Amino acid sequence: QVQPVESGGGLVQAGGSLRLSCAASGRTSSTYIMGWFRQAPGKEREFVAAIRWSEGRTYYADSVKERFTISRDNAKNTVYLQMDSLKPEDTAIYYCAAKGTGGSKYTSSDYAYWGQGTQVTVSS
Repeated sequence: QVQPVESGGGLVQAGGSLRLSCAASGRTSSTYIMGWFRQAPGKEREFVAAIRWSEGRTYYADSVKERFTISRDNAKNTVYLQMDSLKPEDTAIYYCAAKGTGGSKYTSSDYAYWGQGTQVTVSS
C-alpha cells in the first residue's frame, strides 16, 4: 500500500500563492502516477494535476494551467503543487492520490490510494 499525506493548505488572499506537499510512504515503487484532486462544497471531486513518478511528465486541468505547477522529489518521495495567482474559485479541499498503471490519470476512481486532504481557502 501507499500512504499519501498532504500538508501546506491554508487561507490566502486572491492573487496569492500556496505550496502543497504530499509525502508518500509505503510501497512507492508500485506508484506510476501521483495526482492532485480537489473538492469544493456541494461539488464533485475534480482533477487538478498529475505527474508520472519516473520521468516527471505532467498533466493539468484547463482551469489551473499556467497558474499551478506540479513537481516531485523522488529522493523524498514527495510531490508538490505550487499554486500561484489563486482565485476564490480555487477554494476546496485538496487531495493527493496515487495510482499504478491502467485506468485514467484524470479519473478519481482510478486512484487506489488517497490522503486525508488539506483545506485551501482563497478570500476575495
